[in-house]
Amino acid sequence: MVNETATVASQGKAIHSGIAESVRASVNAKVIGRGECDRRHNLLVANTAVGIGSRNGGKKGEMYIGNMRVRLGDGLICTPDIVIVANDPNFSTAAEEELVNPTVIIDVFSSRSDSLEKTRKLESFLATDSIKECLLVKQDEMRVEHYARQNQKQWIYRIYNEKDDVISIDAAGCKISMQEIYAKVDLARAQFASRSLN
Repeated sequence: MVNETATVASQGKAIHSGIAESVRASVNAKVIGRGECDRRHNLLVANTAVGIGSRNGGKKGEMYIGNMRVRLGDGLICTPDIVIVANDPNFSTAAEEELVNPTVIIDVFSSRSDSLEKTRKLESFLATDSIKECLLVKQDEMRVEHYARQNQKQWIYRIYNEKDDVISIDAAGCKISMQEIYAKVDLARAQFASRSLN
């Protein structure tokens, strides 16, 4: 009983120490906010993660969905909807709560998203050396903006907006179709709601 109590106490100290270390590491960083997370947003994230995950089995690397904090090259911290690490993940803390070497970032946004914040996030993504590809998925129309790094200062920008389009995510070694990403997402309702607000 005494040994069990000592073990629990030391585990509690280790957990507390890890949390404190994580908080200290994030105190001086600016955090970029998250967008809205309604049904459409969640469907798009789930569809994309399932599509990529089903093709990525057995390959080295990991995928995180929704709540992985990512420290970007310019010191900003964000929580993208999907993060893929092609090799071994590296974290800023022992608690493994803040990833520092993302390879692919996928973020869902809407026409109601703050365009200034979207631009700031994108600039931070593109300024992070480890990021090889970035996909911005629009939730209220069929549109994916794909940025693929060619070298340190050059990116290829592609727009996919047809249901038969297939996106090749080379850094993750897979492809995903627009039909997969937008499965069960009612875009007609989204476009109608969008027009009624204007």
